[in-house]
Amino acid sequence: MALIKEVRGFTPEIGENTYLAENATIIGDVIIGKDCSIWFNAVLRGDVNSIRIGNRVNIQDGSVLHTLYQKSVVEIGDDVSVGHNVVIHGAKIENGALIGMGAIVLDHAVIGEGAIIAAGSVVLSGTQVEPGSIYAGVPAKFVKKVDSEQAKEINQKIAKNYLMYSGWFKEE
Repeated sequence: MALIKEVRGFTPEIGENTYLAENATIIGDVIIGKDCSIWFNAVLRGDVNSIRIGNRVNIQDGSVLHTLYQKSVVEIGDDVSVGHNVVIHGAKIENGALIGMGAIVLDHAVIGEGAIIAAGSVVLSGTQVEPGSIYAGVPAKFVKKVDSEQAKEINQKIAKNYLMYSGWFKEE
């Protein structure tokens, strides 16, 4: 069973039909929407400030979400996929975005709706990623615009796939 820990009077709230891997860690001021999945070794540390996660979000293996005390929060919209070993620290990820494996998204960055952050990229503090765009590199820079509806559709498909994958574990 996942580690769900109260801290400073905040107890995590987990939405309906959300899968938590046995070794996922959810701490403090964390609210997770419905139909989400939090995978193996993922850590959501709402100990110093809040983490808010929408519906149909998947936080994949080894990812860490954290904030700055009294300075930043994590906000993740609906239908977002957070790839393996991602770090999101005090950033906002809007609906239908995809954060590629191993990416780092720092405080006060905003990832626009349907945007894609390429694997291994580092999105610096305060960066504003336009909706429907691809950013890549260290530091992450604009690469190109994509059809935001097409990107959103692909990202929603990934989110639905992770909902299906989590069903395999619930059946056991």
